[in-house]
Amino acid sequence: MGEKIKVGMVSLGCPKNQCDAELMLAKIADAGFKIVNEAGLADVVIINTCGFIQSAKEEAIEEIMEAISRKNDGINKKIIVTGCLAERYQQQMDEEFPEIDGVLGIAKNDDIVKTIRAVMENKRVISFGDKLCHNMEGKRLLSTLPHYAYLRIADGCSNCCSYCAIPMIRGKMRSRTMENIVAEAKHLAKQGVKELILVAQDVTAYGIDLYKKYALPQLLDQLCEIKGIKWIRLLYCYPDKVTDELIETIKKQDKVLNYIDLPIQHCDKEILKAMNRPGDENSLRELFTRLRQEIPGIVLRTTLITGFPGETEEQFQAMAEFVDEIKFERLGCFAYSAEDDTPAAEFPYQVDEAERERRAEIITNEQEIRMADYYAGFVGNAYEVVCEGFDRYSDMYFGRSMHFAPEIDGMIYFTSTKETRPVIGDFVEVKITDVLENNLLGEQV
Repeated sequence: MGEKIKVGMVSLGCPKNQCDAELMLAKIADAGFKIVNEAGLADVVIINTCGFIQSAKEEAIEEIMEAISRKNDGINKKIIVTGCLAERYQQQMDEEFPEIDGVLGIAKNDDIVKTIRAVMENKRVISFGDKLCHNMEGKRLLSTLPHYAYLRIADGCSNCCSYCAIPMIRGKMRSRTMENIVAEAKHLAKQGVKELILVAQDVTAYGIDLYKKYALPQLLDQLCEIKGIKWIRLLYCYPDKVTDELIETIKKQDKVLNYIDLPIQHCDKEILKAMNRPGDENSLRELFTRLRQEIPGIVLRTTLITGFPGETEEQFQAMAEFVDEIKFERLGCFAYSAEDDTPAAEFPYQVDEAERERRAEIITNEQEIRMADYYAGFVGNAYEVVCEGFDRYSDMYFGRSMHFAPEIDGMIYFTSTKETRPVIGDFVEVKITDVLENNLLGEQV
């Protein structure tokens, strides 16, 4: 029976959620089920949901409704919902979607095979456990291109920003042991992975629970010793936890890319205080100035929230001026989303939704202008690029330099006249010749 069942996985949201999906996929494959890439071809469709902000919830519900429609048409036989939305809205998932055959909380991901078998026997499974027992270890079936992988070093979050539901959904921060992370990284390297992208809700807090100190520098030192790993990229760092030791490690370790993702959310001291985040405009300016001085060519990525409760027009303008001054190489901006059961949702002086969106659009439009200037600086220079495929419509190869994180930062498209054409995972030298919107154009040299 098991070999005949086709299982499809739709994973939404962040790379941390993707790691959960890959752990489940490995178990599904090992159990003998056939994994299909399209939900419309599956007997059992698993929707691994995100529930972080309103737009993510809407996307997840839309995906669930599409699966229900396919089920009603006899295309999908069974539907299983996992991930953050399932964990966050346990009762609603059970009561409001009777067409769903299985709902698993994050602590029950390891039961995915048992759940598939149960729903195929027409049993309805609604199962939740202690989220602090959520398993981060085990074999993964990678869903990324073969030369890069996300490496989750912790789960949950103890920062408790007033707007954020993650501590409610995922629980307090829990670091994986250094030994287990390094062992997984070695296994990934043997599989051909060349770029490790370290992820957690806050990678800079790594180790504080296990080792009573911020241990990211020590972890990076060990990962840099692994043969076959060429690039190590840091996502989701917190400004107040960027220590002297971490800066020194990024400087000295060639494998650790000069690319750091530091979501600041705002720069106004009062807004940051209301967000339950430390720092102010001066401390942030000092950090970014120092990073650029100590690590020439560093790519600074950040995230901002506009329209947080109580944000005045003056505070918004101050943030717009601040980001124009800093000139982040990468920037994402989101209108504030009032999330159920978070402190900020109950704050007075909620900003009108249209105004939140207007402010986010202003920041985004100004960033696009800055990005045009930033990209223009690439033209005429050559960079090491990892090939990620061939686009037959443009008749060009495409890939990324260290300045581009996968899936979020655009691409470099390039031609090649070499006898030996590049294949996926090859590192080649590309001279940039032009800019096309959020992408660069070039030629292999």
